[in-house]
Amino acid sequence: MTTKEMLRVEQLNKSFGDLHVLKNVDLNVDESDVVVLIGASGSGKSTLLRCLNFLEMKDDGKIVLEGEQIEKETHNLNKIREHVGMVFQHFNLFPHKTVLENVIEAPVLVKNIPKEQAIEEGKALLDKVGLGDKYDVYPSTLSGGQKQRVAIARSLAMKPDVMLFDEPTSALDPELVGEVLATMKELADEGMTMIVVTHEMGFAKEVADWVVYMHDGKIVEYGRPDEIFNHPKEKRTQEFLSSIL
Repeated sequence: MTTKEMLRVEQLNKSFGDLHVLKNVDLNVDESDVVVLIGASGSGKSTLLRCLNFLEMKDDGKIVLEGEQIEKETHNLNKIREHVGMVFQHFNLFPHKTVLENVIEAPVLVKNIPKEQAIEEGKALLDKVGLGDKYDVYPSTLSGGQKQRVAIARSLAMKPDVMLFDEPTSALDPELVGEVLATMKELADEGMTMIVVTHEMGFAKEVADWVVYMHDGKIVEYGRPDEIFNHPKEKRTQEFLSSIL
């Protein structure tokens, strides 16, 4: 079975002023891959995700999505973002809208999906993330874990081809982390292509197809979870893992 390339990054560079945050990053992600990015804070993981969603503009290099090289000069980036969903640390839900209204907002306004259809699909997504009883409540009544699951449903409502997760559990109380990771695991099992920045090494070991260790803006090592966690080749990877495991 041939795998379809979903996303390719070649020689990606990004600086903020004098700070060179991404240094010649190369990354290939095939359809249905779950790629987990690990590394210390400041290693460039979140910046890489933000470049992949065009929230940050690369300085140079290539980002190829489903065979098409994306450039801000030639593409409508808002249209591209419909294909690349993103879930952040903080949920960014609209407080004055119900849970269901949060989920259907973008499909209705951006994709012009008929409201009845959006409601039906939105309810199905909320059922999927375990919040079928919360359609009509406001975000203020939810726990952090529930808010993050609403944020995941909201991202899925745009039917993206790739989902990016930027430390989706780091703002949560420890007892709420599991429910969000379980939702992500289910998505992975269904074949969603995912790139995840996380400090949850158990999730990386169990769910990732590939683990990428980043340090100082570079990809230091890339391999299957077993290789990275049990037999890391690079000294930097060994040091990082021994400091956290």
